[in-house]
Amino acid sequence: MNQERTIISFDFAIKTLLREKSNFVILEGFLSELLGCDVKVIDILESEGNIDDATFKTNRVDLKARINNGEIVIFEIQVFTQVDFFGKLLFDVSKAVVEQVSVGEKYDIKKIYMIGIAYFNIHAKQDYLFRAKLAGFEGLHYQEIIPFSQTYGLTPGGAVLDIHPEYFLILPNMFHEQINSKFDEWVYTLKNSVVKPDFSAAGLQEAVVKLDMLKMSVKERRTYEKYLRNKTDDDTVIETYRMEGREEGILKGREEGKKEGLLEGREEGEKKGILKGREEGKKEERKIIFELLEKGYTLDQIKNILSKGEIE
Repeated sequence: MNQERTIISFDFAIKTLLREKSNFVILEGFLSELLGCDVKVIDILESEGNIDDATFKTNRVDLKARINNGEIVIFEIQVFTQVDFFGKLLFDVSKAVVEQVSVGEKYDIKKIYMIGIAYFNIHAKQDYLFRAKLAGFEGLHYQEIIPFSQTYGLTPGGAVLDIHPEYFLILPNMFHEQINSKFDEWVYTLKNSVVKPDFSAAGLQEAVVKLDMLKMSVKERRTYEKYLRNKTDDDTVIETYRMEGREEGILKGREEGKKEGLLEGREEGEKKGILKGREEGKKEERKIIFELLEKGYTLDQIKNILSKGEIE
């Protein structure tokens, strides 16, 4: 590979092409570099809840795979701001734990890795890769550690069977693009959909071959282009809400600022009013989005409703 190669976005690939067995090698490379060990993807799982309740949420994950020793990996990728993103990760992991046990069976739980990839501001200050893991129970008096394992102590083979879920949070937009590890090459690719000629992380060479935009069929390219257009439209709608919310907030902030200025001074009052207006503008923005989405409208329908001024 002598030049940079542009591949399809990972969020599209994870929901489509990477589900094919012939492309497991790409997932295996990504996971091997992240987890620091050789990973073999056995198969792709579908989310099948064993709770028979019409009120139980059934939203599916982006990808759920079984790997070595029956362990499970879940991918959840979010491009736009989602206020309950962490709640979604916890829900998906909890559901995957429950799905492993049927009524009357023992609690033979396999470890779950949750890979959350967020392309929006999630309040990180510097880092782009985070890990949450519970090693075990810690004694409050003597700092003893009891591993959170499936068996007491050690297995005959000498390895602790860790069963507690482990979370990885990847924030590609926070990545500074300075490559310090093999997995950094993957983060660079997640951010830019580009593989540099000197990248050697596991799975990336295969990604260039299998996810190269130039090698897509006409049908695959049209599907991908439609996906990109829909994503752009979604981004435009959300940005429109933000702009409208800011404008409404500024106007309201000026009005309230003038009132406060009579008591605390016009200049100080306008400053406070604008700050408060921005906050209320953001609340108004979220309110419009979530109210329409909860009613079942698609983003295209929401755009049409707003353009005609037919908000219910």
